[in-house]
Amino acid sequence: MKVAASDYDGTLLRGGKIDAETKEGIARWRAAGHKFGVVSGRDYGMLVPQLRAYGVEFDYTVCNNGGIIRGTDDSVRFQAEIAPRALPAIAAEPTAQKSFHFAFSAADTTYLCHHSEGSWIEREAKEWDFPITYIEESDIAGLTKIHQFSLGFPEPEQSNACAEVLNAKLGDLIHAFPNACSLDITPAGIGKDEG
Repeated sequence: MKVAASDYDGTLLRGGKIDAETKEGIARWRAAGHKFGVVSGRDYGMLVPQLRAYGVEFDYTVCNNGGIIRGTDDSVRFQAEIAPRALPAIAAEPTAQKSFHFAFSAADTTYLCHHSEGSWIEREAKEWDFPITYIEESDIAGLTKIHQFSLGFPEPEQSNACAEVLNAKLGDLIHAFPNACSLDITPAGIGKDEG
């Protein structure tokens, strides 16, 4: 048995679709007794409805840049946690305050606050029916078991600048890595670039 995985956005999903050749290749791989997983910066609740809608079968998912791993049966196999004390420190950072949203990924929901026009979290939640729990910024200090904190900016330069500040100030607790206009923050040692 062999194990393979693919990134989702821009790899499996190209131009808003997953082509038939890709789906057939995955099906052949799995039919030969091998395992196939999907790796994404997205929340599980945002990713899996799309995989199912596009007819992609999988054996596991690695979501939120490695923050949570689940089996086919939706069971959590691994979940990292950002140190709870880091969450309000990130939210208070002036460069982070320029974000369209504060989205906190937990195993079964995305907590959302500080959202404004330009945020894609609510749009995706409505389109793919994934759970959002609305909170106030004053609730951030009480959050636990958060494996990714996501920000979104109008320009990639803002995401890059915020990542630089957060990594300099909180790099012992978190790893902030920009992805175009998004900024994904995971516990230190967790991330696509960390393995």
